[in-house]
Amino acid sequence: MLVVAFSLAIGMWGFLYGLTRRLEPDPLAAQVYPEVTPAPQPTAVPIENALRYDLLVEQVAPLTGTTIVVEWGDMGQRLIDAGAIDLDKFEAQYRGLDEEQQAILLGDELDEITFKPENIQFWTNVLWALGLTQESSVLSEGPMMQNEAQVPLGNYASTGGWTLGSKPATELYSSLRLVELTPEQEALIYRVAEHIFRPCCGNHTAFPDCNHGMAVLGLLELLAFQGAEESELYDAALAFNAYAFTDSYVRVAAYFTLQGIAWSDIGAADLLGYDYSSIQGAQRIAAAVGPISGAPGGGGSCAA
Repeated sequence: MLVVAFSLAIGMWGFLYGLTRRLEPDPLAAQVYPEVTPAPQPTAVPIENALRYDLLVEQVAPLTGTTIVVEWGDMGQRLIDAGAIDLDKFEAQYRGLDEEQQAILLGDELDEITFKPENIQFWTNVLWALGLTQESSVLSEGPMMQNEAQVPLGNYASTGGWTLGSKPATELYSSLRLVELTPEQEALIYRVAEHIFRPCCGNHTAFPDCNHGMAVLGLLELLAFQGAEESELYDAALAFNAYAFTDSYVRVAAYFTLQGIAWSDIGAADLLGYDYSSIQGAQRIAAAVGPISGAPGGGGSCAA
C-alpha cells in the first residue's frame, strides 16, 4: 500500500508540475529588444553622380505635399477634451497657431490630411496624441504591455516624452475609444502595424516606443475606423514616414534607381518592411548608396 500511495503521490506531483509548466506564458519575442548592430560606413563619394537629391525628393516626398483622404473632423477638439492635448502648451510650442494648425485642433470640417515638409512635425505631435490615447490591442496586448515588468510604461520615448497633454501619458495610455474599432479592424491594425518599421529604431509600429511609431498607430486607427483597406493603410504610413524621414527614403529611392527600378514601382508594404525602413535597413542602404548630391542631411527627431 505504501508503494502504491507513494507512486500515486509522485504521479500527481508530476501532473501538477506539467500543468503549471504549460500555463507559463511564452517568452517575449526577440523583437522587444532588437539587436543593435554597428552602423555600416558609407562610401566616400557618390556611386552615381547623376543622382540628385532634388529630383529624388520629388518622387518620395514632394514639396507640395501628399494628401490622404481621411476625415479628421473634430478629432482635435476630442483630444483636447480628453486631456491628450493641452491647447496652451501647443500654442506655446509653436508660438501661436497658424490657420492650418487651428483647423486641425479646433475645427470640425477637415476631410483630408496633407503631409508637407513644413507641417510633418505638427502632424506627428497630433497623431502621437491620438495613438497614445486610443484604446487598442496594440497598446493593451502588444510588446509595450508584455514587457512592462522590465520597462515601465512611462519609460518609453512615446510615453515619457509626451509633454503636450494636460494629463500624464501613463494615464492617457490606451484609455479612451476616440474611434469605435471593430474586432476585425483591430486585427487589421495589429497585423499591418507589425510590418511597418521606422528609420529611427529597429522596432515596428506594434511596438510604438517612440513618437513616430505612436503617430503612425494613430493614423492607422483613424483610417481603419473609416473603412480603409490594408493597402491604403500601408500607403498612408509610407506617406507619413517619407516626410518624417525624407533623407532615409531618398536614399532608398536612389538605391532602387541604381538598379533601374522606379520608386513608383515598389509597393508601400515592401518599402515599410525591416529591410528598408528599420534603422538597420536604413544604415545598410546608406552604406550602399553613399552621399547624394545636394542632400541637406538631418532627420526626424523623437521629441515633441
